[in-house]
Amino acid sequence: MIKILAACGAGVNSSHQIKDALEREMGDRGYDVQCDAVMVKDITEDKISNYDIFTPIAKTDLGFTPSIPVIDAGPILYRIPAMAKPVYDKVEETIKDKGLK
Repeated sequence: MIKILAACGAGVNSSHQIKDALEREMGDRGYDVQCDAVMVKDITEDKISNYDIFTPIAKTDLGFTPSIPVIDAGPILYRIPAMAKPVYDKVEETIKDKGLK
């Protein structure tokens, strides 16, 4: 299983939309993905180390450099396929590059 961490300011709306979209799209592409949605302020180095990919709503200063790939997932929220597709493609490319299944 591929574990993805989605984050936004409140951890309530945008991160859950990103979570749902990534689970659906990556599932349609044949990947077993579990995505968790959290508040940015709750992310620690220890927490992020339990995931394969980090997908924040926007470029975020966490106070440390994440040890996993970071993919800006904000364009998913526009619900415009042409804008979301590059995010999905980048997630899939990262999955393949890391040899995840």
